[in-house]
Amino acid sequence: MAAAFKAINAKIRSNKYLDYFCSTHFWGPASNFGIPLAAIADMSKDPEIISGPMTGALSVYSAVFMRYSLAVTPANYLLFGCHAINCTSQIVQGYRYMSYWKWGGRDIALKAREAAAEAAAKVEATAKSVTK
Repeated sequence: MAAAFKAINAKIRSNKYLDYFCSTHFWGPASNFGIPLAAIADMSKDPEIISGPMTGALSVYSAVFMRYSLAVTPANYLLFGCHAINCTSQIVQGYRYMSYWKWGGRDIALKAREAAAEAAAKVEATAKSVTK
């Protein structure tokens, strides 16, 4: 049985594309792509749910590992791309956090919600008066 696994491994390692596909240079970044995909998906959600400290930590983490991905031999460009996308996404999320919580975006959103509620009440009142 061990000889069969050794033969299969030798066959895989003899093909450079299969060797790369079966390595941690591929599967590490491939499994790590969940973080930037989640950050991109969160860009359409309400900025009230963004965690500022976590966004900052993920930005620094991605910036550090972008450097690390180029420092290893051979350079892991897939890992670099993963962390570049994540760093960019986290910086955008950080901007949204700062805009909402620190630069007045929350007040503007609350005023817009109040105005929308008032407009909805006017429409309902007009609709009731028309149907009477």
